[in-house]
Amino acid sequence: MWFIFALLTTLSWGCADLFYKKGNTEGDKYSHLKTVIMVGLVMGIHGFFYMTVNNIDFSPKYLITYLPVSAMYILSMAIGYAGLRYIELSISSPIQNSSGAVTSILIFIFFTHTISVLEGLGIVIITVGITILAILEKNKAKEEEILSLEEDKRYRKSFLAIIFPILYCIIDGLGTFADAIYLDELSLISEEHALLAYEFTFLICGIIAFIYLKYKKESFNILREKDMGIAAIFETIGQFFYVFSISDKAIIAAPLIASYSIVSVILSRIVLKEKLTRQQYATVMLVMIGIALLGLAEGLAG
Repeated sequence: MWFIFALLTTLSWGCADLFYKKGNTEGDKYSHLKTVIMVGLVMGIHGFFYMTVNNIDFSPKYLITYLPVSAMYILSMAIGYAGLRYIELSISSPIQNSSGAVTSILIFIFFTHTISVLEGLGIVIITVGITILAILEKNKAKEEEILSLEEDKRYRKSFLAIIFPILYCIIDGLGTFADAIYLDELSLISEEHALLAYEFTFLICGIIAFIYLKYKKESFNILREKDMGIAAIFETIGQFFYVFSISDKAIIAAPLIASYSIVSVILSRIVLKEKLTRQQYATVMLVMIGIALLGLAEGLAG
């Protein structure tokens, strides 16, 4: 069943990316915090519902036990939300989802696993692709300094814009590595308790973000945040299936789930009408090939 769960996670998170992008605009400097609030709210509601329906005995100690994992996931996501204000989803999603390579490397280093030729090739391709994208973004930023400012402000970027998805990639990769330790390698916490701990921690972060917005006297209306709400629903659905897939075959599921960037890129072209240069398209495809190789290698190994 882990494969079905991983596939459902892939589709859900690919759709979530689309609505994250639609909801986070450059004109709203607090859009990433509003997204945290919406995701925290939906996850909190799901957590209480899931706990009640399944009659799960949940102790607050699990929040502390799972906090290192929850903290890295939530931090990476908040950084990702902020980055979407400045960079196309077609670029950010493949970079962010390369975190599976980070996870595989860490699991290989610290546990008794080996990396095959396909895995090694995939990791190298992803690293090269991310480096090329960073260079292309830097060159494009220089060109935009010369061009007029008539372009859509949502798509004005600088070299710093690509730092957001790269940071997401690293921190999320560390989070998934920690998750593999907690759920698979050492079994420090059950899947259900890990899911609830993460969702309730996200709820707490959402409450803190809401209080901060009120302190800053920033208006926030849940009913007006439709895109963020839909993204939060897809995110929660993906998270639900993710926990159960990562707990069984972490080293295989991690890079497979990371391929949801393919769904994100397709949706960004169809719905958002994003357009990249030929070099960017080629490099994005290169990164996705690397991700696919990781998934293929782990699938064959499994």
